[in-house]
Amino acid sequence: MIFTGMSEQKAQDSTGALRFLATRHGNIVVDGRTAIMGVLNVTPDSFYDGGRRLSPEKAIADGLELAAAGADIIDVGGESTRPGAAAVSEKQELDRVLPVIRGLRQALRTPISIDTYKSAVARVAVSEGADIVNDISALRFDPAMAALVAEEKVPVILMHMQGTPRTMQIKPSYGDVVSEVRDFLATQVRYALSSGIEPEKIVIDPGIGFGKTIEHNLTLMRGLPELSILGQPLLVGASRKAFIGKILNVTPDERLEGSLAVAVAAVLAGANIIRAHDVKETRRAVNIADAIRYGLRSGEEKHDG
Repeated sequence: MIFTGMSEQKAQDSTGALRFLATRHGNIVVDGRTAIMGVLNVTPDSFYDGGRRLSPEKAIADGLELAAAGADIIDVGGESTRPGAAAVSEKQELDRVLPVIRGLRQALRTPISIDTYKSAVARVAVSEGADIVNDISALRFDPAMAALVAEEKVPVILMHMQGTPRTMQIKPSYGDVVSEVRDFLATQVRYALSSGIEPEKIVIDPGIGFGKTIEHNLTLMRGLPELSILGQPLLVGASRKAFIGKILNVTPDERLEGSLAVAVAAVLAGANIIRAHDVKETRRAVNIADAIRYGLRSGEEKHDG
């Protein structure tokens, strides 16, 4: 749910909990209703949808479909971060994402996030209409990123990852994955705050599948309540990932049901934003999880039948 005209209302409630994430194109509710981030990769090599949107026209059309299906945020990515993925240049990344961001911004007001760890890419993307920076490195890979986010006053998503996309799945190891991810995110939140980023503009992401084994991912899912105590909106992105495929013994094309199960579990464990490839199906599943977690909202049916 996205709404505008709320400048007279505070982003935080009396307890300090964040009620909505303010962006330049509307405020995204993160309390009482789970937001959906729709994945829009414009890469040739992403693990699930790579190569499906090699033309900007196709990517823009798909982005409009995500918005129509219920996406609260459209996450545009121009560099694959699948295990073993090679880095691309700033120019390559910008060539892929800018026409898509421009086209989407002309057509709709749904907030757009730019999935990048490069400050130069983020700066241009924000100038062309992106509202959020989704940084898989949690501000670590580019020393200029924190200052850029603070300067532009845009929300940022800080994700945990062990290693880099190229190395992260080479024998990932933890003593206690939940406490280590929690402590890492707490440290990066403090760094963001010290860099001038406003507390109500920081989202945390445990990085499911990024430098984790199946057991690490499952343990993190069970430990999501421990991450929620950090007081920042919690994003979970597990859509069609490898650990789902390994549990079910299916390919990425057959991981929808598993992805929906993980999304529901994440919401019931405290997630505020779900990142998903399949927005329509995820929105429906999450609506049920929200009804269980928060109760029915005003105007919804309250009788059986």
